[in-house]
Amino acid sequence: MSDPFAEYEALVERLEEERAVGRPGVAARPRLELRRFAAKWLLRGALVVAAVVLPFWVLVGSSVFLYRHYGVPTWPALLAGFLLTALLLLIYAAWVSKRLAGKARLPGAVTKTVFAVVGAYCLYALIYLSSLNVKGTELREEYRSLHPLLRLATSTFILVDRDLVVTDMERQAQDYERMGLPVYEHSLHFIQEDGYAHAVDLRTVGRGAWRNFLLQAYYRAMGFRTLRHVGTADHLHVSLPLP
Repeated sequence: MSDPFAEYEALVERLEEERAVGRPGVAARPRLELRRFAAKWLLRGALVVAAVVLPFWVLVGSSVFLYRHYGVPTWPALLAGFLLTALLLLIYAAWVSKRLAGKARLPGAVTKTVFAVVGAYCLYALIYLSSLNVKGTELREEYRSLHPLLRLATSTFILVDRDLVVTDMERQAQDYERMGLPVYEHSLHFIQEDGYAHAVDLRTVGRGAWRNFLLQAYYRAMGFRTLRHVGTADHLHVSLPLP
């Protein structure tokens, strides 16, 4: 890929040379040329960002889609997301190979590495939650009671927002009584028939409107339901309804 800074300098130098020799209409060209240059590199930048984001969207979004809309059980849905993500990364690798060597080649070591990386990330997201991302250390003990797809989605967002704080996951009836709230028997915070809580609450206080907007938009794009409401404190309620 060409260097944008070198290309910009070459463009400016060429325009200055054309202006110096007094070519007709050259006075109107610099702005047009620079706009085209900026548009080209903005598009390339957007494509790079999309290429980085897409594997995470495929991993989480496809798993949630299969679970919610086709009734695929949790772990098979997650396995499907894993396989689709690995396939996408192999396509990336084949494209890079073709660009560099003129031919798409995927040695066995590359394939194994891709599967290992995706598998390791899934395992990390499903098992680990930093104490910095929970309201209290006792919540970390509840992490594995949260539905795997919610765990995967939440850990993925933490990659880009290290300040995200989980304020609630699993609840019991006495928790509502302790907070002075009526017991909602159909709350997805309760452990459901599959053995997991299907809701998580995320802190919104002190985060800024745009960050909370992006947080809510992210979960919606991944296929979850979201609700911004006030219980004991302003927070974003994210849930995964039963299929």
